[in-house]
Amino acid sequence: MPSMSSLKKDYPWIQLPLIVCPPMLPVATGELAAAVSAAQGIGFIGLGNNIDALDSQLSLAAEHLRTTHKQAGIKTHPDILPVGVGFLNWGVNLEDAVPAIKKHVPAAIWLFGAARENMASLYASWITRVHAETEGRTKVWVQVGCVADALRMTADMPDPSSRPDVLVLQGADAGGHGLKNGAGIITLLPEVRDTLAERGVDVPLVAAGGIVDGRGVAAALCLGADGVAMGTRFLACSQTAITKGYQDELLRARDGGQSTVRTTVYDRLRGYVEWPGEYDGRGMVNQSYVDEQAGMDDGENKRLYEAEKLRGDAGWGVRGRMTSYAGTGVGLVRSVEKAEDILCKAREAARKLVKCD
Repeated sequence: MPSMSSLKKDYPWIQLPLIVCPPMLPVATGELAAAVSAAQGIGFIGLGNNIDALDSQLSLAAEHLRTTHKQAGIKTHPDILPVGVGFLNWGVNLEDAVPAIKKHVPAAIWLFGAARENMASLYASWITRVHAETEGRTKVWVQVGCVADALRMTADMPDPSSRPDVLVLQGADAGGHGLKNGAGIITLLPEVRDTLAERGVDVPLVAAGGIVDGRGVAAALCLGADGVAMGTRFLACSQTAITKGYQDELLRARDGGQSTVRTTVYDRLRGYVEWPGEYDGRGMVNQSYVDEQAGMDDGENKRLYEAEKLRGDAGWGVRGRMTSYAGTGVGLVRSVEKAEDILCKAREAARKLVKCD
C-alpha cells in the first residue's frame, strides 16, 4: 500500500503493522507515549486543551526516551521527537500551542473535537501553521467518524496543502468521545477507503474503535487500514496514569456492548459542557447513568457524583459514580501489562494473520 509506505517514511522507527496509542486525556502521558514509540509504535500524549502541560509532557517523553528507553535506539529524522500529542479543538488555541510544538518538534499532532460547521477551516489553519513552523517535520493527524467528514477534510478541501497527513477513522465501538451517530469500522473503513479512491485521494488511514489485540489489528488491515489505534487496551497498562479503581473496573468488565454506553451524562456531571452537539462519549455503565435514565435531574446526580469523589478507588464500578471511559472491546482486556508487551504481542499476532510489508 502506498499509504503504508508513506507512514514508514515519515516515522522510520516504526514496525508494521503500525500500532498507535491515542491521546487519551488525561491518562496518556509523556511516559506512556515514550514507551509505545520505543516499542516501534507511535505514542500520543493526551492534553486536550491543557496547553500549560504541553512543554512539560513533551520534555517528559524526551527524557524517558533518553534514559528508560535508551537501549531501544529508535531511528528517526534529525530534530524530531518521536512521539505525538493530541488536542481537543473545541477548547485549545493554536497560538498557545505553537511555541512548544516548535521547540520540541513532535513527530505528529492529533486534532479532534471541532464542531462540524467550522471543522475544515479550523483544522486547515492548524495544518498550515504547524507545517510552516516545523518545516513539515511535524505531521498532522485529523480524527473523523463518518464518510462526510473524511471527504470534508480531504477531497473537498480547496487547497490540497491544507489536508491532513493522516486520517484517523474512529468507529462507534471506540471508548471516550466520538460522534453520537456513527458506524463501526467494519463498514466505515472500507467505505471511506473506496470513496476517497474514487475521488483520487490517497491518505494513510488509521482505524480506531474496538481493536484490542492482534485479531482486531489484522481485521482492520484487511478492511483497508494502514495502521490502528488501540485506546482501551492501553488503559490496562502499567505506564498509564490511571487510578487503581478505574483499572480494576476495566479488568472486571465483560460483554462490552452491554457494559458500556454512549451518553453525555458523564460530561455534564464533570462540567465538560463545551463539546459540540454532535459528540458524546462511550463509558462503562455506572450508577450515575442508571439514575439519569430513571429520571434523576443533573443537579442531584452531580451532588452525588461530587460526594463519590471522596471515596477514592471505591467510587468506581457499576455501583459507583466515577467515570470509566472504555470501548466495547473492554471485555477482551484481561490483564495489566507493560506498553511494550501489549504492542509487541498485538503486532506479532497480526503479522501471523496478514502480510504487512
